[in-house]
Amino acid sequence: MRTEVREAAVIAVALALGGALLGVLWNWLAPSVPLVGDVMDGVWVVYSADTEGEQSVGVDGTFTLLALAFGVVSAVLVFLARRRGGVPLVVALGVGGLLGSLLAWRVGVWLGPAQDVLAHAKDVGKGVTFSAPMKLAAKGALLAWSFSGCWCIWGLRRCSGLGIRSRWGTGRTERFGSCLRRPASVRGGVAQPGATGAAAPTRAAPAARLPAAALAAEQPRAADQPGDYHGPAG
Repeated sequence: MRTEVREAAVIAVALALGGALLGVLWNWLAPSVPLVGDVMDGVWVVYSADTEGEQSVGVDGTFTLLALAFGVVSAVLVFLARRRGGVPLVVALGVGGLLGSLLAWRVGVWLGPAQDVLAHAKDVGKGVTFSAPMKLAAKGALLAWSFSGCWCIWGLRRCSGLGIRSRWGTGRTERFGSCLRRPASVRGGVAQPGATGAAAPTRAAPAARLPAAALAAEQPRAADQPGDYHGPAG
């Protein structure tokens, strides 16, 4: 158990550090939100250059898609490295994915444009379009990495049969690479020829039950037995 906990801690730290790569990709692939500065009554104002654009939604969507992809990749790597890991590894995927998402969020914001939009607008000049700072409006996207990682590791273990036992009355467990199937030696409750291992006991067919009158007719009466005579005593 201690070994699994140590491995889980290492995995969580590695995933958390991998969030830096997610932040770099998010800053690189996310669309920029155009802003423009202007002076009105001697006061600088900043407004959106494309009021009908959906760039801000694309920023959140890019982060979510990247986080989902990182969750799948991390789950596959953990599964290949530690196939028989238990609950600690699943917890490590969830915790590491959340920490990695938080780090990616901060790295993306740090690498993006300046946070002070008024100062930026004054620097570029009046009427000049510039990019808005990176912003993650949908905070639920921070859970995408953990969500996809946990579900992916569950699906991989489910399809590989690890940790899933399927008994068909034979006293033994059969596992398959793609899915669990009923052992060929005990299909239909009857042992197949050439099968190895203990086969499931066959169920005996129930005895035919006849009505009481039919059973009485089937048995010969005492008077009909040869050699017997039941005449008057004499």
